[in-house]
Amino acid sequence: MAFTEKDVDYIANLARLSLSPQETKQFTSQLDKILSYVHKLDELNTESVEPTAHILPVNNVFRADEPKTCPNAQYAVEQAPELINGLFSVPKVIE
Repeated sequence: MAFTEKDVDYIANLARLSLSPQETKQFTSQLDKILSYVHKLDELNTESVEPTAHILPVNNVFRADEPKTCPNAQYAVEQAPELINGLFSVPKVIE
């Protein structure tokens, strides 16, 4: 499958890019070369290769969720621009 100028124009439109005719020709040539190179992978014999989704095993590593006190809680409160009853006051973000 060869990459055409029509393909480049379509992709440029999706990306909201405005390309000059010279840029379109340049990208057509470059993308066609890239696509041709990638199609060489189709020539590989992969019959004896087991399909994989991950090279390494996927394991979640969990730690105990233990509450801790903040050593500088008072400092954080002192830095707040506005407090109401000792709590941070922030602008309303949901109507």
